[in-house]
Amino acid sequence: MLLNAGGAIAGDLAERYGFAPVHEAPAEGYFLAFEDGRLVLQQTGDKARVCVDFVEGASAHRRKFGGGRGQPVAKAVGLKGGANPDVLDATAGQGRDAFVLASLGCTVTLIERSPVAAALLEDGLRRAALDADTAEIAKRMTLVHADSLQWLLDADAKSFDVVFLDPMFPEPDKRAKSKKEMAMFQALIGGDPDADALLAPARQVARQRVVVKRPRLAPWLAQLKPNFDYPGESTRFDAYLPLA
Repeated sequence: MLLNAGGAIAGDLAERYGFAPVHEAPAEGYFLAFEDGRLVLQQTGDKARVCVDFVEGASAHRRKFGGGRGQPVAKAVGLKGGANPDVLDATAGQGRDAFVLASLGCTVTLIERSPVAAALLEDGLRRAALDADTAEIAKRMTLVHADSLQWLLDADAKSFDVVFLDPMFPEPDKRAKSKKEMAMFQALIGGDPDADALLAPARQVARQRVVVKRPRLAPWLAQLKPNFDYPGESTRFDAYLPLA
C-alpha cells in the first residue's frame, strides 16, 4: 500500500497506520507514495494525485485571501471579537476547514478514522510545521487517528467549545462531477454511514455549539432542525446548541 521511497518517514507511517510497504506500484488499485517530499494518494495508471498541503496551493490562497473571520465557517463556529474557541473537528477528512480555523487562532483537535486520510493529514501537518509561514498554525492542530463516534461517546461532557462535523456521504452520481482528485479520495475513503449518530454525542461534548457543514440543499443531519444556520451559495452551516 505504501511505497517505501520515502525512507524513514514512510517506514514510520507504514508501521503506525498498518500499511504494507512495497517497492513498486501495484498492477492496479490505489497506493500511497512520496513524490517531491510529499505523501500522495494515487491510482495505478492515473495521473491524479491527492495530497494534504497546508503550505501551498488552495490552503495558502485561502489563508491569505479567504476573508479571515468574515468567512462563513468562522462565523458559524463563533469567531467574533477576540474569541478563539477550542474546536473538535470530528470528521477531519483533508483538514481544510480545521486549518482555516487554526489559522484564525483556534486550537483544533482533528479526529480521522481512515488510516489513509490520517496518514495524509499527518504528512501535511509535518510539512506545515517545517514552514515559517505555517509552523505556528500547525502547533494549534492535533491529529488523533480514531473512530469518531466511539471517541465522542468516550469523551468528557462539555470538553470542547465547539464540535465541527462535515460528514462525507457516498454519492456516485454526483461524485463524477467532482474534481478528479476529490472523486478518488471519496472512492477510497467511502462515506460516513454513521453520520447521523454523531450529532447527539457531539452535543454532549460541546460547551457552546455543534456546527454541521452541509451541501446547501442537503437534509438536516439526523433529520433534526438546527437551532440556527448560516446559508451560502453551495454550502450551509447548521448550528445546534449543546444538550443539557
